[in-house]
Amino acid sequence: MHKQDNKEGWGMHLRRYWQLYVMILIPLIYFIVFKYIPMFGNVLAFRRYRPGMSPFGTEWAGLRYFEMFIKDPSFWRAFRNTITLSLLNLLVNFPIPILFALLLNEVRNLKFKKLVQTVSYMPRFISTVVVIAMLGEILSPSSGILNQFLKDVCGMEPIYFMNEARFFRSLYIFTDTWQFMGWTAIIYLAAITGISEDLLEAAEIDGASRIQRIMYVTIPSIMPTIMVMLILEVGRLLSLGFEKVLLMYTPNNAEVSDIINTLVYRVGLMNQNYSYATAIGLFSGIIGVLLVSTTNRLSKKFTGEGIY
Repeated sequence: MHKQDNKEGWGMHLRRYWQLYVMILIPLIYFIVFKYIPMFGNVLAFRRYRPGMSPFGTEWAGLRYFEMFIKDPSFWRAFRNTITLSLLNLLVNFPIPILFALLLNEVRNLKFKKLVQTVSYMPRFISTVVVIAMLGEILSPSSGILNQFLKDVCGMEPIYFMNEARFFRSLYIFTDTWQFMGWTAIIYLAAITGISEDLLEAAEIDGASRIQRIMYVTIPSIMPTIMVMLILEVGRLLSLGFEKVLLMYTPNNAEVSDIINTLVYRVGLMNQNYSYATAIGLFSGIIGVLLVSTTNRLSKKFTGEGIY
């Protein structure tokens, strides 16, 4: 009888909220088709692939392809560039949305606050291709605004910013800041909104200044959100924005712009060495899992917060 009641209760629940379950099906199908099913292709890291034959390889190769990329200088260059660019991007673009959210939360003029928030997150909806095209126009050595300014005001010769290795990392980080700062800040603003007003009022009654309320009430209250975001960002250290790097890539800046994803693209799709590219991608994925696990463990140890 109890089981029958549960079935009837589940049936009523499903009929009542079927629209929500249909909405869940869309992302579920997406993850199954584009995330989980392709994981079976990792077997190519251990098997030799021949075009036109089995998509899962024709014969076992063991750890041959792992030994190949470990001995390959171009892999270690790409690995070094990926780590360097990722860490610099993390150091700059992780705290900026937090600071922006804290500052925006202190704005008392609601119309101005909404305007700033809207303007700041709109770049998130601009295609990466368009962003890099805009950057190329602004920095163009012949017609770019910046080079015109340097020439007319400073008397300098035009600089091909997009083609020089010394500017690549700065430009990448700057475009990430402009494009994602406002969008990421929404998460922290939502966390700040959930802080109890009683805590803030109690701190104000105790004589805490605005800075002190931010330091001792707001930031500790949103620390769980900060730690979850940090863990997720660390997990993506080896998976930088491939499209942006590829669009900014030139032979002259290849020394600093060639990352693991572009190496996999070049080896796998251009040279059609799919097994070798799969081995590199699998290695990056394993490193990402280890980074997430380590960061999550450290976070739980020192802050008590984690994603699992």
